[in-house]
Amino acid sequence: MTPAVAPAVPLARVGRDGSLRLRFERRGTATVLAGSRSTVPLQVLAPVELSDPAAIVSVLNPTGGLVGGDRLTIDVDLAREAHGCVTTPSATKVYRTAGEFAEQHVRLRLGPEATLEWVPDHTIPFAGSALRQRIDVCLGEGARLVLVDAFAAGRVARGEAWQFARLESAISVRDERGLLLHDRWVLSGHRLWAGLGFAEHHPYFASVIVIGPAELSAFAHAVTTDLAAHADVAAGAGMLARGGVLVRVLAAHAPALLGALDRVWALARHVVLGRPPLALRKG
Repeated sequence: MTPAVAPAVPLARVGRDGSLRLRFERRGTATVLAGSRSTVPLQVLAPVELSDPAAIVSVLNPTGGLVGGDRLTIDVDLAREAHGCVTTPSATKVYRTAGEFAEQHVRLRLGPEATLEWVPDHTIPFAGSALRQRIDVCLGEGARLVLVDAFAAGRVARGEAWQFARLESAISVRDERGLLLHDRWVLSGHRLWAGLGFAEHHPYFASVIVIGPAELSAFAHAVTTDLAAHADVAAGAGMLARGGVLVRVLAAHAPALLGALDRVWALARHVVLGRPPLALRKG
C-alpha cells in the first residue's frame, strides 16, 4: 500500500499558515515536554528548568508579529497529572492590514488532574490591524486552569490607542459536565472606548480565568481587594456557575497591567496550586 502523502502547501501560504502542537506528560514526579511540532510562523523554545513542578515552554513568532491573512493554530495536550506552563518571550504585535484578518485558534486539552498555566504576554494591535482569536479549552476531571487573555489598545505611546480596525476574542471552556464559560467580545477601533462607561482612559485590558477543585470564593475576594488598592488599575472578579472565577482587569499603562496580572497569577497559584509565584525572568 502506498503511504498517504500530505498535500503540498501552496507557495503563497508558506510562512502564513503556522501550526504548533505540544504534548506534556507526567514522568515520575516531573512533567516533560513529550511532543513538539511547529511550522513557521510559530516556534517553541526549549523548556525552561526552574524549581517548579511545571514544564515551562515559551512560544514565539520569529517573523516579528502577525499580518492580515496569517492563520495560526496552536494545540496543547496535557496527559493525566501533567503540569504545563505556556508563555511568550514578549508581547505579540499585530500589524496593519488591507482588509484580511489575522486569525489564531488555540485548542487546550487537559487530562484528568492535569494543570495548565496559559500566560502569554499581552497582544498589541497596531492602527488598522484586524485580529480574530478563538481559544477552546476541554478539561478532564479534577483539572486546573489559569488562563490569561490580555491586550493593549494599540501602540499607546505613539498616540494610536483604539485605532485598530477590528479585534475579536472568544473563549470557551468545557468539562465533562458541559460548558463552564463562553466569553466573546468584538471591538471596532474608535476613540469612544476611552470615554465614560467604556475603558475610561485605561488602554490596557485583560481577562483571567481560573478553574480548579479548590474553594475559589476567597480567591475572588482577595483579587478584588488587592487590585482595588492600586490607583492605575480597575478590576473585578466574579464566580462562574461552578468551579471557576473570571477576573476582568483595566489598566492605565503597561506596567500597571503587568503588575496586576502578576498579582492575580500569584494568588491563583497559591490558592489553586498551593505553589509560590513563578518567576519567568523575562527581559
